[in-house]
Amino acid sequence: MERGGGGGMDALPDGVVQHILSQLSSARDVAACAGVSRGMRGCVPFLPALYFPRGAFDAAGGAAAADDAIGRMVEAAARLEELVIYCPFSAARLPRWLAVRSASLRVLELRMDSAVSSGAGSGHLDCIGAVANLEELRLWGLTMTRAPAWGQLERLRVLEIVGAAVRDVAVNGAVGACPNLTDLALIGCECSGAVAMTLPLVERCRLDFVGSGNCSLALAAPLVESLEIQGFCWISLQGGIRLKHLTIAKNTGSVYNIEIGKLPELEKLSLRGVQWSWGAISSVLQCAGEVKYLVMKIEFCGDHDTLEPFPEVDLVDFFNSHPKLIKFEIHGAMFAAMCQKNSLKNLDSRFSITCLEEVLITVRSPLNAELKLNTLESLVKYSPRMRRMVVRISQMKNCHGSADGFFEEICKFMYMNNGRVRIE
Repeated sequence: MERGGGGGMDALPDGVVQHILSQLSSARDVAACAGVSRGMRGCVPFLPALYFPRGAFDAAGGAAAADDAIGRMVEAAARLEELVIYCPFSAARLPRWLAVRSASLRVLELRMDSAVSSGAGSGHLDCIGAVANLEELRLWGLTMTRAPAWGQLERLRVLEIVGAAVRDVAVNGAVGACPNLTDLALIGCECSGAVAMTLPLVERCRLDFVGSGNCSLALAAPLVESLEIQGFCWISLQGGIRLKHLTIAKNTGSVYNIEIGKLPELEKLSLRGVQWSWGAISSVLQCAGEVKYLVMKIEFCGDHDTLEPFPEVDLVDFFNSHPKLIKFEIHGAMFAAMCQKNSLKNLDSRFSITCLEEVLITVRSPLNAELKLNTLESLVKYSPRMRRMVVRISQMKNCHGSADGFFEEICKFMYMNNGRVRIE
């Protein structure tokens, strides 16, 4: 490389400069390169990605400065494939930016809670429909009161909406405009009403709805392999023959009904919540006979507002119905249901929990201490592959008269099974 007045960064061949720029995405990095090399100032057209972080233009004047800088760089980046905007911007400018790069853009991510405009999450987002080649779309903090006018985004494979306030009609319309999704995530969304989705190609799906309103879900996803559902009172799933991981939770309110078919490939099942109807629990467990890893953390049963304990569960019937279970996490209420008077009545020498290797049991009350100890002993005795049992004592009141005696018996049980049983 020649030395002299044209040396330094400006002496780099165009191909090297273009390669360096191809590794950049942050607007700050691009600006820094432009400040040290005249050659790099003319190479913005080769940028494949632009990322505008939060606070990028705070010192320069906020949204107004951001609008000018984003506009200049987007218009100059002729090969732009990925655009990420986290900083405040004027939503009214978005249609122009997307129209300029509609042919090349493949990935779009926007924080709409930073957008300066009333109704920024609704009408201004209709312009996304003009980006026909879009493959990944991520939207944060928007408000959608109606279905977006996107037409059909045939090439879109990934859709993520985070922290949104949406109506059911808007959710149904947005997902319906993306018929070829393989990955769908609606995370921390406030919504009530009836959500209905047909997702013929989706393999991974996460629907995390928050709020106290009642919401129902009707989902058709024949190819789904991983499904996480949170916040729905009524759930209907069509498909599921390829489902390997299923999580159903509701942090507030009740789960009343679940309709689901057989899940022959299911490996992990997690059921969580404050209150579920026993019918909903039974429905899922009956369809998950092949499950290998089961987590049950449900506090109460009951079909209405009255919180009720779990009905009695026969230990032998339960494990015979789930013969491939390897790992089992069970919370206080469900464990108590396995520790009732008749829970162990069908135990005999022929019974064996053949695959069970790990158990984590949360005990929250010393009531029925003898029955609980009998159940713990039975799990160890009839599980020839048992490697580890963790007994977690949680929120047990020391003032309870039988708490000390129960804990003493648990410690004896641990010492008798040294190496396999641990107390937390």
